[in-house]
Parts: sequence; structure tokens; C-alpha cells
Amino acid sequence: MARRRYQKGSLLPKSGLPKNGLWVGRWREDVIQPDATIRRLYKWEVLGTIQDYPTRKLALRALEARLSTINSPTYRARPTARFAEFANQWDATVLSQHKRSTQSSTRSQLRKWLLPQLGSVALKDLDGQRLQAFVSNCKCNAKTVRNLVATLRMTWTSARAWGYVAHDPFDGLVLPKRGLVQTFAFSLEEIKRIVDSANEPHKTFYSILAETGIRGGEICALRVADLDLENAVIYVRQSVWRGQIQTVKSKKGNRRFPISTELVEHIRAYLLTWRPNTLGLVFATKNGTPWDHSLVRKRKFHPLLRKLGIPQCGFHAFRHGNATLLDQIGAPMAVRQNRLGHADAQTTMGYTHAVTADERRIAEELGKILHATARSEQKNSPAPRVLSFSIQ
Repeated sequence: MARRRYQKGSLLPKSGLPKNGLWVGRWREDVIQPDATIRRLYKWEVLGTIQDYPTRKLALRALEARLSTINSPTYRARPTARFAEFANQWDATVLSQHKRSTQSSTRSQLRKWLLPQLGSVALKDLDGQRLQAFVSNCKCNAKTVRNLVATLRMTWTSARAWGYVAHDPFDGLVLPKRGLVQTFAFSLEEIKRIVDSANEPHKTFYSILAETGIRGGEICALRVADLDLENAVIYVRQSVWRGQIQTVKSKKGNRRFPISTELVEHIRAYLLTWRPNTLGLVFATKNGTPWDHSLVRKRKFHPLLRKLGIPQCGFHAFRHGNATLLDQIGAPMAVRQNRLGHADAQTTMGYTHAVTADERRIAEELGKILHATARSEQKNSPAPRVLSFSIQ
């Protein structure tokens, strides 16, 4: 239903300057009720203080600007809902279309943080000031706060598309800065010690991680059909989350890249003892289900690190170590992005393309330094850790 008439609204106080220092605007607004009926209700809002608008005429201008949306010929009544009500609807219709891993983390954020703090707030009342107060009072680390705001942005996109709101509470929002982030990256010596000390099938598992920089969930979903050993190429087409096969992290994650001759021969030897399974996975449990990289990390990888005297960390240290080696051997940035499966549109990688010759050269050079058997006497002692810091 379109507007019935042009509104000028009313300003409180009706004359003179406000004694409490606040200018208050009032008007009528069409609202869609839960039973789908439309009611025209009185609305009021604090427009600003007397310091913001020293005169009545300036306050009236602010009120006119506030009513511009309602007085627009295209104005239509908006549905009303509290954040908790809308979140339930959004969960059932939008979140359910995302990957299982996204659904799990997002529902946890809603249940633990967002609904207790914002559930009773009407969407129309969730403005920048209220959102900034939520961010400032949130008792969690900076990364978690940023993740919560990202989830709110997802819900808000749907709220705007469905006509619940028209304003943007994120405009001008100040988020906490992340401090110094400690990132582990295995040195070349540490990678060799880990691979040499591991038993099969974990030796092959760590070898692939070291040379390719593949993610933990991706290597657990790797199938024999994804290994083109004749052409020395690995295809990454799927991932594993909590034992369930799902898509890769991003479109860029669906990729292919060459591997070295040394790694090809290592994999060929491993496949001679490989036990076939229903899903055709390179690494599978006795029941034929995918490995859970979190369990592999806790039960096999961490004990090995303790035995070798290497600080405890996750499989991402292979990934960071791989990126460091790629940088050391001068790999083109496009090759690095393709191998690691990064999808950052903010980088210059969107304007470059990997060259096949470069990819092959990089794969062979990685194989030579990772699989070399000859070691000098100086390498008998553990090499210094590669420890990088970044501010995110």
C-alpha cells in the first residue's frame, strides 16, 4: 500500500527550544503485522541534540530528511520482526543453503552471542549506535568479534532484500584491531625430519602436505582419481569436514597443479600397498570413511612433533612453510596463488595468469629440495624455527 498523503510530521517541543536538549520527531508509518494486515502507527525518534541543531528550523530540516523515504512515491509498508524472529526464518531459508561447516559455525555464533544480545531488538531499531555498543561490550577476542559482525552482515543482506530494513547500521562501524598474530611455518629441515620420521601412510600424507601446501580438509578428501601420475598433476575437487565430504573452501580452491617427479614416485610406491575403499580415497579409515584431519593432528602428528622436539602446531605450518619455500625459489605470484588456492580479490593476482612452464619448473625445484637425501653435517642439528608475524 502506497502512502496516503505527504507527511510533514511534528517536532517536539511544539514551540521554542527543548528543555531536555533533545529534538524529537513524530510521524505515522505503515507497518505490516505478523498476520499480514497493515496498520498505520505513530513513530517517534530522537533526531539529535540542541548542539546538533541549534535552531528549530534546522531540526525541522532533519525531520524532513528522515521522512523522505516515507514520502517517496515508491514507499511501501515494511514487515516488522525482532532479530530473533528474523534469524530463525533466515536460518531455515538461507543458512540451510550453505555448506555444513558454515552452518555449524554460524549457528554457534547466533546461539552464543548474537541472539542473547540482539534477539529482542527490532530490526528497524538496530542502528549503528546500538551495533557499536554490541561490538564494544562483546567479551571475546577481536577475531571472534569480526566473525560475529560478518555473520550479522549476512543476515542484514537478506533483511534488506526482503524489505525489512532500508538503513545500513554498518556504516562507520569501528571494529577492534587484531594484535600481533603468531604464525608457525616449518623450516626445510623440520619438514625433512617430520617426513623421514613418519611411518606410512602418514609419511605420504606429510609429503603431500609439504610439497603442495594443500589444506588439511582437502588432502583428506583426495581421491586416487584426483592423482594424474602420468602427467604429474594433482586435482583438488572436494574437502572433508567432520568426516563428511563437501565442496572446497572457495571457487579458487577448486584447482590443479603439477607435482615433482620425486613425489610422483613416492605416491606410486604408496599406492602399491593402498587398500581400496568405496569412495576411492587416498587416505581412508578401516571403515572406508575419510580421515578427520583434526584427529590425525591430535593422535599422530602432535606426538611426532613432541618426539622430534618441534613446537606443537597444526598442519597449516606445512602450508606456511610451503609458501616460504615458494618465495625462496622465486615462484611467480600467480603460481603461488594457484597452488595455495587463495581467492583474495584485493591482490594483483586477479590480473596475472600462471604459466605452465613456470608451474612445472616450480614443482621440480620443490621436489629437489624436499626429497633430497644428501645432507651436510651442518644440517644434523635442528635448524632455527621459521616464525613469522603478521598484523591482521
